[in-house]
Amino acid sequence: MAQQRSDAWTSGADYERYMGRWSRLVARDFVTWLDRADGLRWLDVGCGTGSLSAVVAEQCGPRWVVGCDRSEAFVRTAARRGRTPSAATRFVVADALALPVPEGAFDVAVSGLTLNFLPEPATAVRELARGVRPGGLVAAYVWDYGDGMDLLRHFWTAATATDPAAAALDETRRFGDCRPEPLHSLWTGAGLTDVTTAPLEVPTVFADFTDLWDPFRSGQGPAPGYVASLTPAARDRLREALRATIPTAPDGSVPLTARAWAVRGVRAVRP
Repeated sequence: MAQQRSDAWTSGADYERYMGRWSRLVARDFVTWLDRADGLRWLDVGCGTGSLSAVVAEQCGPRWVVGCDRSEAFVRTAARRGRTPSAATRFVVADALALPVPEGAFDVAVSGLTLNFLPEPATAVRELARGVRPGGLVAAYVWDYGDGMDLLRHFWTAATATDPAAAALDETRRFGDCRPEPLHSLWTGAGLTDVTTAPLEVPTVFADFTDLWDPFRSGQGPAPGYVASLTPAARDRLREALRATIPTAPDGSVPLTARAWAVRGVRAVRP
């Protein structure tokens, strides 16, 4: 789990078009799975454009929500989208590996679609655990890149068919730890107890091929970053290779699915 140079995160609006619309869907299922009471203090690490924080504010009646991300552009987008009268929500620029929060300041610490991009995910999980009180909940979810992301599977199959060198950037190979067993080990390794994992699957239906392809031109994330590096001719070859293999419904829509793996655990209460 590590970031590469092609993993650019500089435009919240472009990320929303590429992956944010599906992030919101899986965030709702994740928060429902957590099933927390109202009035709690929430920390959202790697908040991105604020999808998970917004769902927490809408569904959980929190006392407050603090979201943090290392991308200033994403934090600005989250702050614009996160204005809500239902909860005190604040977004700050911060490093997941060294959170600027007091120990035990929160009841729940969460992270959505972030851990696999961090150079030291184990350190990040320990920081999440440090941020919650004893008995507090630490939870996260990541896309199942290896077996559950139809969009990326089709994209990287087409990319490697037209450019074998693209295999080094293929998220389905890079992020093999985005599975239940490694996630469970990360949580237990941080000293968390009552650790459980669960799959979260959402539909990702594109209106047509253009709706699917255009966000790949945004440069936000590994696959769009790869597209941005191509010459116009190579980009056209990739687009047509993807078009030829992507499943299309009679009405022109592209019905795909995306699966994430979620994990949660409790910070131990010292006797």
